[in-house]
Amino acid sequence: MPNIKSAIKRVSVIEKKTLRNNMIKSGYRTAIKKFEEAVADKNVEEATNLYTQATKKIDQACTKGVIVKNNAARKKSRLAKKLNAIKA
Repeated sequence: MPNIKSAIKRVSVIEKKTLRNNMIKSGYRTAIKKFEEAVADKNVEEATNLYTQATKKIDQACTKGVIVKNNAARKKSRLAKKLNAIKA
């Protein structure tokens, strides 16, 4: 345990940030799973709606610094590929 006041504060701040990051990460992962379930069921309408929600969540995670820009772009690209595959 830290003894210095600033170190104690850093520990509490890091805990708060970790909780926030985990919440954001969980949100976009859940959105991706829902989208992939719709793709597996070949439900095009639902998949397109869930695609927009998933990309929004991924962009928010990228903006907050939870994931890197290229990581976000790669995830969105893979989702778009899956969506286009069931549309065709």
